[in-house]
This record gives sequence, structure tokens and C-alpha cells, in this order.
Amino acid sequence: MGEQAGPPSKQVQAVKQVQELIKDGDDAVIVGIFSNEQDSAYELYTEACNTLREDFTFRHSFSSDVAKLLKASPGQIVIVQPEKFRSKYEPASHTLTVKDSTSASEMQEFFQKHSIPLVGHRKPSNDAKRYSKRPMVVVYYGVDFSFDYKKATQFWRSKVLEVAKDFPEYTFAIADEEDYADELKSLGLSESGEEVNAGIMAEGGKKFAMEPDDFDSEVLRDFVVAFKKGKLKPIIKSQPVPKSNKGPVKVVVGKTFDEIVMDTQKDVLIEFYAPWCGHCKKMEPDYLSLGKKYKKEKNLVIAKMDATANDIPNDNYKVEGFPTIYLAPANSKQSPVKFEGGDRTVEGLSNFLEKHATKIQQKDEL
Repeated sequence: MGEQAGPPSKQVQAVKQVQELIKDGDDAVIVGIFSNEQDSAYELYTEACNTLREDFTFRHSFSSDVAKLLKASPGQIVIVQPEKFRSKYEPASHTLTVKDSTSASEMQEFFQKHSIPLVGHRKPSNDAKRYSKRPMVVVYYGVDFSFDYKKATQFWRSKVLEVAKDFPEYTFAIADEEDYADELKSLGLSESGEEVNAGIMAEGGKKFAMEPDDFDSEVLRDFVVAFKKGKLKPIIKSQPVPKSNKGPVKVVVGKTFDEIVMDTQKDVLIEFYAPWCGHCKKMEPDYLSLGKKYKKEKNLVIAKMDATANDIPNDNYKVEGFPTIYLAPANSKQSPVKFEGGDRTVEGLSNFLEKHATKIQQKDEL
């Protein structure tokens, strides 16, 4: 919590400090220009910065030279992208004039709206704070802004810019293929043989991969247009679909999740397990007995899924530990009921089903 000590914005006095940030920086440069510390706009700015101090580096200046450099007047906040992220498709800076009526939330919205350039550099250190919005188009290659590789990095980035300018509703980013080796693998692109690959991270945890091809802006544009029109199939990590699945506990894999769990005709109790999990192994006999107990219920499915070998293609079914059990009621698949706090026994799970299931025929007899 040491970061929290002191004011949320750092004072800059020299023009050179700001010039260096713009020339060599990696993140948006945010500077508030004020006449002095008593300036009411400065107080409002400080208040707005305080909530977001963990997410941004805020600066302020009372210097007329800094104001001149940023083409700003006292009472204005300027956001400038570092030189390497500039393009002819976007303004070099954004300015907000702080009035007495300007709220902290208006300023915070301004910071967040202009915090990333049209095509920025997504990396592990800024991923959570800058690149959480979806859909996001990511182009992967050897991204390196050091002197020797800058030209090649910008060459490919310029191809992405040509497409990004026409899709303001999506976030676009470049990412180093080594930083995101696992993500590339999950997209099935780590062995593509191409120098440049692309994927789309969409809402609900869905992922889409661009077919490997010689990369240029038209290939990327076609991919984004196909996504926009709903013509792409998401990439889902999945074990093979079981040939026979007639046992008392149905096996669900990534490819059959929607078909089995999201079936609106049936209530589905789904256990997400890991093969190495001791609690899961201990529960297995009870879970099998539960499946047998409700075998005659045509509209109730008892199911399980190895969550280490399959993607769960729905963000409403969050798994943070094993086993995790949800009931997906027939009438509200997007609001599953999580099994929490009860005994993972036939009796405990039966009680949970009796309480939450909507399709059990013989509740009283069971």
C-alpha cells in the first residue's frame, strides 16, 4: 500500500520531463495544467485521480512552459500518447477543460476513454488495466520497440492501424508472441508457421483465430468483418466427444457444453472437476449414486466435465476451485445456481436438487 502515500498526482516542473515521457514512454501521459495549488480545478483533478491512482500515473504542472508544450491553458487536462503509438488516424492529444461543474466521474471517464491508442501494445504488465474490454482484436508477432527492431514492429502495426480506424467499437492491440505463447497455443496458432497471427477475444470468454495466411491489412479486415457478421466459429479446447454417453453421469466436453448444459428443456447438474483433485475423487461414488437415483428423470441430467482439459464456453460458470458444482435450470441457463456449503453426499446433493430443480417429476417419491 506504499503507493497510496502522498498525493495521487506528481508535479512536473521541467518541459524536458514531459518531452522524455512522450518520446520514450510506454503509457498515456496525463498532465493537468493549473495556475497554482489553490486553483479549484487542481483540487477537482486531485480528487478524480485519487480513485484511479493504482491504474494511471497522474502528473500536474503550474509551469507556463509545460502548458505551452502541451498547447494547454490553466484548468485543462491533457492526455498525450507516446510518440511510438501515434498515427495519422487519431489526434496526437486530447484535452478536457475543468469547470466548477465538472465531476470526478467525468474526468475519470476522460482518462479511461483516451488511455489507449488506436493500436497499442498489450503486454502482461498492462493487460488487466488497459486491455480488459471485449471484443478485442490482437495481432501477435515479434513486437520489439528497441532501436534495431522498431521499424519492423511499426511496419506490422501500420497494417493493423489501417483496419482499426474503421472499427471504433472494437479494441485493437499488438502483442509479442512470446509474451502470449499460451494464448497463441489456446488459439491453435503456435505452430501456424506464420510470422504474424491474429485472434479475437470476445465477450463470454469466446476466442476466435484467424486462419494462417500471409498477413496484410486486407486479410485482417476480412477476419474482423467475418467476426462482426457472426460467421466465425469460436475456438474451444475440448476432449474428444464420447462415443457412448449413456451412463448415469453424462460426460460433458468443451464441444458439447452448449448442447448438453445449455439445453433449455432440461435441468442440468454439472460438476467441474480436475483429475488430480482429492475432493473430487472422494465425491465420485456419491455422484455416481446420485446419477443412478435420478436416472429415470427424463428432464434432469447429472453431468461432469474435466475443467483442466476443456474450455467452459460461458462466463457465468466460473470455476475457481475443484470440485465446483452448478445447477443449470431449464428456464435460466445464464443464471446457474452454485452448490455451496452443503455436504457433497447423495443426501446433500439431493436436497440441493429438490430445492432448485424445476423439472423433477417425482420430488415426493425420491
